[in-house]
Amino acid sequence: MMQTERGSLRAAACGAPATIAHVAVIGGGPAGLMAAEVARAAGAEVDLFDRMGSVGRKFLIAGKGGLNLTHSDPFETFTARYGVRQPEIARWLRGFDADALREWARGLGVDTFVGSSGRVFPIDLKAAPLLRGWVRRLRASGVRFHMHHDWRGWDQSGALRFVHEGEERRVAADAVVLTLGGGSWPVLGSDGRWVAPLEQRGVDVAPLAPANCGFDVAWSEHFAKRHAGQPVKPVVLEWRCADGSPTRRQGEFVISANGVEGSLIYAFSAQLRDAIATHGATEIRLDLAPGRELERLARELARPRGHRSLSEHWRRHAGIEGVKAGLLYEVLAKDEREDSARVAAAIKSLPLTLLRPRPLDEAISTAGGVRFDALDEHLMLRALPGVFCAGEMIDWEAPTGGYLLTACFASGRIAGAGAASWLAATTSDPHVSPRRNDP
Repeated sequence: MMQTERGSLRAAACGAPATIAHVAVIGGGPAGLMAAEVARAAGAEVDLFDRMGSVGRKFLIAGKGGLNLTHSDPFETFTARYGVRQPEIARWLRGFDADALREWARGLGVDTFVGSSGRVFPIDLKAAPLLRGWVRRLRASGVRFHMHHDWRGWDQSGALRFVHEGEERRVAADAVVLTLGGGSWPVLGSDGRWVAPLEQRGVDVAPLAPANCGFDVAWSEHFAKRHAGQPVKPVVLEWRCADGSPTRRQGEFVISANGVEGSLIYAFSAQLRDAIATHGATEIRLDLAPGRELERLARELARPRGHRSLSEHWRRHAGIEGVKAGLLYEVLAKDEREDSARVAAAIKSLPLTLLRPRPLDEAISTAGGVRFDALDEHLMLRALPGVFCAGEMIDWEAPTGGYLLTACFASGRIAGAGAASWLAATTSDPHVSPRRNDP
């Protein structure tokens, strides 16, 4: 294997010698960019590869509605958002929490503010200025970017295999950081194709599943055509777990042609997805009139309707109209709609059966991935020394609200620092070969 002058990279065509890339970061999302920044700051030479034409594609999409960078929750509340992975993610965040992320953004000239919901946004609500400033700073520090490089695993010698402009290229790296995302945004690069190369080398990977996703409901054709795309707000969603204990949250969601989606649904998506996997379906209950008591609703709806339509009667005496009225028509039988007590009960606890989560490529994020048991505390793969993982390709998930991004940044820092430390430790011993990630 031929080595060229230090600091250069000439990925060779298939069959030709490959050159040393020192630390190769594969994936140009927030986790990958952060890993590259930390590894370079630690003195490592860094080459970053991405199969897209530019880095941060999903990051930019996330910023279209106003970049929700992180959240202002207290630390314990913040880490509780990661569910069963709270202990592991809390360890990541102790090294780089929401406050540290805001300070880091300030270092790029991007000030932030806390919105009314507690979410944290850049002052200009845009992702592009932060990303441009970050990439400029990385380039100035010496990080080398290689776009249109589609990673295909390793060859028999342990070199990284890429397809670039239709040609296979190989690159030898002393340490590798994989930040390839999940499988929920194939058009932006997160297609989950990394699972097979890792499993072939003995890495334990939990099956990828949709997270922060919508769910199918068996709407009637009439309801779907009339109300698809309409928001349901305000509303309280209640879901009961296997032991019967309820979880309730107020917010809003959107009716889709196939079912339901939106922030309130996403907040429950992990529990709903797992319940459907176990039982084949699950039921949620909707309070369509938060703040109105059942007894008052029943009393108001029991008033004589006269010549008014049923929809007008509901609007006048219960404040139910539009899509909320449509939901009542969808769920209640014709005779039940004439029963004021039954209608009042449905307004306060309307049942909806969720049949299945929407497909993975429609989800905002991904559950599953490299299991934590397959990683050491520096996020290095136990089966592949010198290969580190970060971001969404690890087996954790988080609701929307800045939690996903924050943990991606934090994990990237750990993996980048781990790669640089591992490289320094192995190359300092002349009897130890640093290229320990061979298959």
